[in-house]
Amino acid sequence: MTALEYRTIPEAQLERALDLHYLVFLGKNCEDDLRKLHREILEHCDAIGAYEGDELVGLLAAHPLSLSVPGGELPCAGVTFVSVAPTHRRRGVLSGMIAELWRRCAAAGQPLAALWVSETGIYGRFGFEPATRAYTLKIDAERPLELRIEPDDRPLRLVPAEDAPAVIGSRHAAARAERAGRVARDDFWWRTHILPEADEEDDDLSPPRVVTIGDTGAEPAGYVFYRTQTDDEGRGTAHVYDLEAESPAVAAALWRYVTSIDLVDTVKAWGRPLDEPLLRLSADRDQVSVVQEFPALWLRVVDVAAALEGRIWSAPVDLVLEVTDAGVPANAGRYRLVSAPDGDGHRVRVTRTGDAADLTLGIRELAAGYLGDIGATELVRVGLAAEHTPGAAALLESAARTALLPHTSDEF
Repeated sequence: MTALEYRTIPEAQLERALDLHYLVFLGKNCEDDLRKLHREILEHCDAIGAYEGDELVGLLAAHPLSLSVPGGELPCAGVTFVSVAPTHRRRGVLSGMIAELWRRCAAAGQPLAALWVSETGIYGRFGFEPATRAYTLKIDAERPLELRIEPDDRPLRLVPAEDAPAVIGSRHAAARAERAGRVARDDFWWRTHILPEADEEDDDLSPPRVVTIGDTGAEPAGYVFYRTQTDDEGRGTAHVYDLEAESPAVAAALWRYVTSIDLVDTVKAWGRPLDEPLLRLSADRDQVSVVQEFPALWLRVVDVAAALEGRIWSAPVDLVLEVTDAGVPANAGRYRLVSAPDGDGHRVRVTRTGDAADLTLGIRELAAGYLGDIGATELVRVGLAAEHTPGAAALLESAARTALLPHTSDEF
């Protein structure tokens, strides 16, 4: 049996890589436009190939992302296109590619890695864990949306999709600064991942529609991006993918707009945060339903010390954290976290220590709470972390808490 080797896939072999990806995901070779898009995305990634001799039997690509964390942002490897040839399953191909990814993250100074999973049972064993969660909302648009506050009355404007990044980019950037888990969007990301002409998963959807709100000539106070769809009976649905607003009144105006589009009977909003304001602003909760809650971004802490020092903490902390990590053994051990004031929050200085641990948790559990989603006390309660010093879990949870829940809607 020829030993497997892991190396960068050269540009000349990217078409082979796409063929492997389509084979693994049971798809036909995509139409020219979609295949061209996938090729362009791969060209912007670090593409790792698993080779048996000259045969490409595995693919793992990583976007060089910048991810918002509480009080800042950190480099993050955005894992995508993970594929193992069906003839080489259960032979350690994925494990080898993941190990190669960890080496590259260390070399590139990426303390975090993240992905969206197609099979949830796979990635936990590599240290990934859901770090943001999301709702899918369904709104009855057959009658006017009833709201508990008055919507902002500034004018609405339809913006061509090709012009939208320049118009709404600053509003998205402002939203990123307020919530952890958000991906920085450059022009390439807007074009390929947010506003492509056709929706990759449903070719019955319209092209992207972008509507802004705000005074003429001023930066938009908010925007909504959606696509529409009509069924065989002529009933219309608006699918909302992105809605950002500088205030509740602006959000109310945008929600009222999408629910008042002619011929639209239903609005479906995928990937909304768990603290979505509309759930409080709606005057009739029978009109706005949560139809799904799902784990969104799966996070992996690749460098514990760099990740802990790279975010702002909301309360003082001084404790010893023991982390277990079989996938990246260099992470395993005890860390003393000591905070110092930094603006409105606190920064921690992290040092290795031999002192007794106040709290022990695995690398998955560290990821679950890193952005501010799952609290340490819950992890202790369900047996996924061990508290050795009374109050240590509550102290860490208080320090990790964020004003807004983390939220991710950029799939990759």
